Amino acid sequence: MADPKGFLTTKRETPKSRPVDIRIKDWREVYEDFERTKLKDQAGRCMDCGIPFCHQGCPLGNLIPEWNTLTWRDDWRDAIERLHATNNFPEFTGTLCPAPCETACVLGINDDPVTIKRVEISIIDRAWEEGWVTPQVPETRTGKKVAVVGSGPSGLAAAQQLTRAGHDVVVFERADAIGGLLRYGIPEFKMEKHRLDRRLDQMRAEGTEFRAGVNVGEDVTVEQLRSEYDAVVLAGGATAWRDLPIPGRESAGVYQAMEYLPFANRVAAGTLDAPPITAEGKDVVVIGGGDTGADCVGTAHRQGARSVTQLEIMPKPPQSRSDAHPWPMYPMIYRVSSAHEEGGERLYSVNTQEFLADDEGNLRALKLVEVRNEGGKFVPVEGTERELPAQLVLLAMGFVGPQREGLLEQLGVELDERGNVKRDASYRTSVDNVFVAGDMGRGQSLIVWAIAEGRSAAAGVDAQLTGRDVLPRPIAPTDRPIA
Repeated sequence: MADPKGFLTTKRETPKSRPVDIRIKDWREVYEDFERTKLKDQAGRCMDCGIPFCHQGCPLGNLIPEWNTLTWRDDWRDAIERLHATNNFPEFTGTLCPAPCETACVLGINDDPVTIKRVEISIIDRAWEEGWVTPQVPETRTGKKVAVVGSGPSGLAAAQQLTRAGHDVVVFERADAIGGLLRYGIPEFKMEKHRLDRRLDQMRAEGTEFRAGVNVGEDVTVEQLRSEYDAVVLAGGATAWRDLPIPGRESAGVYQAMEYLPFANRVAAGTLDAPPITAEGKDVVVIGGGDTGADCVGTAHRQGARSVTQLEIMPKPPQSRSDAHPWPMYPMIYRVSSAHEEGGERLYSVNTQEFLADDEGNLRALKLVEVRNEGGKFVPVEGTERELPAQLVLLAMGFVGPQREGLLEQLGVELDERGNVKRDASYRTSVDNVFVAGDMGRGQSLIVWAIAEGRSAAAGVDAQLTGRDVLPRPIAPTDRPIA
């Protein structure tokens, strides 16, 4: 245990955010630095529970009490070793994960939970500063070649594990740069891309090869892929977005979130002067109340939107746990992201009935109606119809699964009842020597699940190719969050 009285004497504290009027003028991460003395105190709140439910909340099985104790003792180098033992990319989870470990923290039963996520990102940031994160080049090679299709967190985790196990790994990415959603989906203000780039440099030094701008199934045929590689890992994500097919959908000004966000990331990276889709001077409406919707809200603020409104068909969640989500389950509660702190309005229990365009076909407004849940169906409330001005609408309603056209159809992999790629306990698909990891097999999920699945799939590939059992398997495909 770190500080035996820490959870009694120290209150939960997190870093302050940079002032809104300053941060919306740039693309840097929103949080200020956190003093190491304060961080040590926060790590000292960990009780080193006899049964640490934070492990249950984390799909990676992060050794949270161990690296909390090491941080409190100022054993930072040992802390990063314990953190890296279960997580290839703690800087990704430390910035992007919603921290189900914290909602499962035992201290959270009757007090504020430990700031696990802040300790995690602080450990890896210190490790990079001190030069403790170095390439881990395998001592021997197996002579086996593995192709990883997709360079998001799941694909990168699988690739790094397999490279370190001695395989020759090539990562294919159809976008023009490596990183998947980490590169072009996650805004810079949530995770600056230098965090991704330095990991990619480490992986290159270890021996992983990256090929961007290659659409497997078109630029590289399935026959080439299977003949040149001993195994293939599908890690292309759940990229089939959910649409809203209502009257006026064809109006100019209605876009999917993933049509909009990548341009902003390119502008932030300096590879694009101005985005072809911009919120500047417009009334912006974001349909969808999840993380992607919040990303659109924060991006619209930085582009100078006149107004921003986020719509959600579900009722407003409660401020604290309800009986439906007791500890240690991940609760559905009202959360305020950094993007919401920056302004705008959030409307709940509303449904969009129609997009309204002017005579030239340009979006001018949308027609809303309030709804109530009756027997699992959302029923319009009579007399609540109204128009909401909008010149830009962003659809952020999630994803329905992987893209089936192209690679998956050509491979002939079997799909499950949800439309995801079916796999067995070793992440093998119905096609010999083809594996799947992350959202492509699981469905839309969290980054921590993506990394855990990438690590687990890598273990399945290595066992298939060598007969060994040396790589860790954090989770089975059937594992589900505490929710």
